Amino acid sequence: MIDAVNPQDGPAEGYPGVGRVLVVTPTYNEAENVRVIVERVRTAVPSVDILIADDGSPDGTGPIADELAAADPQVHVLHRTRKEGLGAAYVAGFGWARDHDYDAVVEMDADGSHAPEQLPNLLDALRDADAVLGSRYVPGGKVVNWPMNRQLISRTGNLYVRMVLGMPVRDATGGYRAYRMPVLDKIEVDSVLSQGYCFQVDLAWRAHKSGCRLVEVPITFAERERGQSKMSSSIVREALWRVTVWGAQAHLVSLRRRLRGRRRRTVG
Repeated sequence: MIDAVNPQDGPAEGYPGVGRVLVVTPTYNEAENVRVIVERVRTAVPSVDILIADDGSPDGTGPIADELAAADPQVHVLHRTRKEGLGAAYVAGFGWARDHDYDAVVEMDADGSHAPEQLPNLLDALRDADAVLGSRYVPGGKVVNWPMNRQLISRTGNLYVRMVLGMPVRDATGGYRAYRMPVLDKIEVDSVLSQGYCFQVDLAWRAHKSGCRLVEVPITFAERERGQSKMSSSIVREALWRVTVWGAQAHLVSLRRRLRGRRRRTVG
């Protein structure tokens, strides 16, 4: 990996009540979108910095990102040599944020599905939380221009996550989020290997198990207008498999605790 442009620190003042914030935006073949999303973020919240983590896009996304960074000291680029997936790009971006002393990081898609104009809502909520999850499925949240089958898969998947893991999160698969940096260290984010939807579930599950304060705020999720979706059936299968394993492991741990408790009462 090569940190190509603008490795210096961003503005000292940061976001009120949160501190210095880095928006991490993974890209792969987002040449049509990257200029637009950077402009919208810079307009919506001028105090935050942006890190474009590009996985060696063959469509020219990387050079466009370099141009943006050269023109704006609050835009940075992390060039990665090959496509390794959303989770790996975020982990690399979080590491960059840690190395450059940011107080919080935001996950945001580059395709415009996450509205930068709603970023202040996430950051305001982060003042009293460890992590804030943008949610399509709490009151006030909604999905725009998604076909019915995609909505069905998403809602069913989130219901399955709640049932299997017992985690009180309505939208565990959403990718518009804000984390305080200490949370990412606490949940050992560098060890996360999950990708796609599963990466988001993995982080929320680890944070929940660690006793972190999780808050959901409503967002509007809009289907991309330009470029191709990265969604695939393999991403869905990975999420279902890993969630099932995590649920079984959690159930086994709970069962062992109950058995130890019974043995203590019997001995006592």
